[in-house]
Amino acid sequence: MDFSVDDAARERIEALRAFGREHVRPAGLEADREGRPIPVGHAYFDAAMQHGYGRTRWGREDADAGASNTRMALLLAEEFAYWDRGVMIANPGPSLPEQSVIGMGTDEQKERYLGPFVAPDRPRWACFAMTEPGAGSDAAAIQTRARKDGDGWILNGAKCFIGSASRSDWILVQATLDPTKGRAAQRAFFVEQGTPGLGPFKTEKKMGLKAYESASFSLTDVRVPAANLLGGEARYERKAGFKAAMQTFNAGRPVIAANAVGIGRAALDEAIRFAREHDLLGRDRVRDRIEAMARKVRMARLVCLRAGQLADLRRANIQEASMSKALAATVALESASLGLELLGAAGARGDALIEKLYRDAKAMDIVEGTGQIQRMIIARQLVGLPRN
Repeated sequence: MDFSVDDAARERIEALRAFGREHVRPAGLEADREGRPIPVGHAYFDAAMQHGYGRTRWGREDADAGASNTRMALLLAEEFAYWDRGVMIANPGPSLPEQSVIGMGTDEQKERYLGPFVAPDRPRWACFAMTEPGAGSDAAAIQTRARKDGDGWILNGAKCFIGSASRSDWILVQATLDPTKGRAAQRAFFVEQGTPGLGPFKTEKKMGLKAYESASFSLTDVRVPAANLLGGEARYERKAGFKAAMQTFNAGRPVIAANAVGIGRAALDEAIRFAREHDLLGRDRVRDRIEAMARKVRMARLVCLRAGQLADLRRANIQEASMSKALAATVALESASLGLELLGAAGARGDALIEKLYRDAKAMDIVEGTGQIQRMIIARQLVGLPRN
């Protein structure tokens, strides 16, 4: 397996490293201190736009392929999360639903919903709403209802922990025609901000990753036209709606793994810095722990890149995607734990970077399918059981 990158790729990583040092980490630390997401009008978003963030891949030659080089995208995701994963998610752009719209959306939907992100006039956001109070890891159990009504649809339900929901131009809402029919009845609908019945939005307080907004909201008799059904009704074969959601998550899990690797790497570097400044590197136990963590971080990165390589080759990567996510999240938390142990009581004051990284790392085991769910997926794949 060749995971090497060329000079152009190295330049992109170095540019991101400089941006992360100058803009990303300061914005993340500020948000963590203040305990709230980065405000919409914050100077960070202007800097992000100037550096090319907030744009869609739609219309580029590599859009239908998902990425010109998934492995490169994972390395960039790792580097960004090294500086602050919460800020990465706070970035403007079409975000999580983008690939679903590119892959399933009609030409009119791509133009309407991704068009404003081609050359945005201001920071813009979009988001994907799957999680509900009673349906987190079990995405097939959602209860938000979609009912056909004349030439449109009526949506009713509640969503929670949706990133950037209140600031998004539109939300891709996952709903079901009939909860008793499971995955086969699921559909996705574009709901534009300001649609009657959408909201109110409540920003949740989180232990970590405070830089981005996680919002809860309700849908009360929200009416959307038939044209807002992702892909149109003709696209929905048996379980097609659920498959579209799962494709979004399967594509995202290696990215989450790469984020976790970045957090683990940051925690390891911070632990080494502290150990060096306090003359702890002469202790065998400290060196052994640091070596073990460095080995595990590299191992997690390789599993993550393997999942990306399979995606580039257009080969199934469900198992590898889940392995990368389950492993990297555990490694990130272990790496941050090591740092806290070295800091001792100083790490509990709440003003140390390693303490923030520990809180951020814990979330990586939860988002986009918990570690337990990933291990269930892996086990079922290994023994040949169907995923439903």
